[in-house]
Amino acid sequence: MDVTNETLAAAAAETVALAPETASFRDQIIAALRTVHDPEIPVNIYDLGLIYRVAMDSQRRVEIDMTLTAPGCPVAGEMINWVKDALLTVPGLSDIEVNLVFEPPWDQSMMSEEVKLELGFT
Repeated sequence: MDVTNETLAAAAAETVALAPETASFRDQIIAALRTVHDPEIPVNIYDLGLIYRVAMDSQRRVEIDMTLTAPGCPVAGEMINWVKDALLTVPGLSDIEVNLVFEPPWDQSMMSEEVKLELGFT
């Protein structure tokens, strides 16, 4: 699946249409993802735009597609484990799968507006 800024925006908008308990579960997942920080940029990976997709099902299985700021990141394998460890703090999760993807390549436009302001990119 090709991930573009448009599909990222559409995925974010899906949260509004979810049932309350699912939206709450998604909020818990996002909160857990926000505890993981990129080692080179002092910002959490969710607001940095490294999380491309959060998928979950009724059995509380979660699949994450994420990327790195650079394909040659020396902590790529560790970062996947950091994400899994953070997600293990979410009560009731039954399974976690984290996929490392590189399409589309990450760039600064994927950061949240707050992070752009914090890092002086706007």
